[in-house]
Amino acid sequence: MKEIKQIIHAYELACKKQQKAALATVVHVAGSSYRAPGARMLITEDGMLTGAISGGCLEGDALRKALMVMMQGKPLLTTYDTSDEEDAVIGIGLGCNGIIQVLIEPIIPEDVTNPIVLLQHIVQKRQAVVLVTFFSLQNKWSEQQGTRLLLKADKNFLRSNALLPSAIKDAENILEQKESIFIEYPNDGQPISAFYEYLPPPVSIIVAGAGNDVFPLVQIGEVLGWDITLVDGRPAYANTQRFPACRLIVADPESAFRELVIDDQTAVVLMTHNYNYDKALLKALIAMPVNYIGMLGPRKKLSRMLTEYEEEGTKVTEEQLSRVYSPVGLDIGAETAEEIALAVLTEIKAVFAGRSGVYLRSFTGKMHERKTEIISSNTN
Repeated sequence: MKEIKQIIHAYELACKKQQKAALATVVHVAGSSYRAPGARMLITEDGMLTGAISGGCLEGDALRKALMVMMQGKPLLTTYDTSDEEDAVIGIGLGCNGIIQVLIEPIIPEDVTNPIVLLQHIVQKRQAVVLVTFFSLQNKWSEQQGTRLLLKADKNFLRSNALLPSAIKDAENILEQKESIFIEYPNDGQPISAFYEYLPPPVSIIVAGAGNDVFPLVQIGEVLGWDITLVDGRPAYANTQRFPACRLIVADPESAFRELVIDDQTAVVLMTHNYNYDKALLKALIAMPVNYIGMLGPRKKLSRMLTEYEEEGTKVTEEQLSRVYSPVGLDIGAETAEEIALAVLTEIKAVFAGRSGVYLRSFTGKMHERKTEIISSNTN
């Protein structure tokens, strides 16, 4: 989501300069690649690049083709075979071994459903969306190609006129499945494929505590593009002078979460250094659908809280306890506040990605498991 926001900002600057622009999107990968389908890059006519479609090996050629797309005003699908070490355009020894399909679209400001408009709608509200981009493997200059549909979790949608009738229904199915897929449509004898990209909301971190040790966690979280909210009962600590870019809530434990939306992309980290405040927050959190609750402190802190809950008549189930991570963070030998922040955020990323956080050299599965099969549809 951070890359999308950067692309939108770069496009707005280009519009002020009255510059043409094109959007390059990785729409399909067969094999391995540095970036997955959905990676984007904005190219402006002065050669500025925002975002990335590779580790740097494809950007130069994409720039050249994007300038051509801007001049002709038509989308272009370009294919890069990174397994071909003799390819003079891509270069030798990339470390990748895949075929990458990149769609380059001209951005027409007068088109109220151009790709940037759809991206702008994605970031307007915190909700899951499905973004649909069509591409043609048979005709690289097909004018039917393009990013043409955005379906939101609230069932509102934006679409262009050049859209297959079944696309909205298929997008609704993807929104329920929460997984990106590829579908090929017959389309009157000229097959066209669609990349249905499921985009969940960005990770939201609610940090209870506004002490100095929170600064590096906030800073790293901002680099990742995650939404950050700070909750604390002390206005002298939780204020805009100390945390200018965060949402701030100054409240007692009983009312701390009343204004917050908790979804499956929300993580909560308790680091107030106040036992009673953390205890009250944890009691409220375990009853909420929070997938990750991290708490700073030793094991005996959590054990003491659980004992006191039981004495007070509150039973914590195994399922609820499975969502509590205390001591918080991965075991990386963290000592300083910066290192602890890194350990905590890495653990959150691993939990939400369903990964164990082991050394990659010891990992025997596929590091980037992705669906690449293009499903055939019988619907026009």
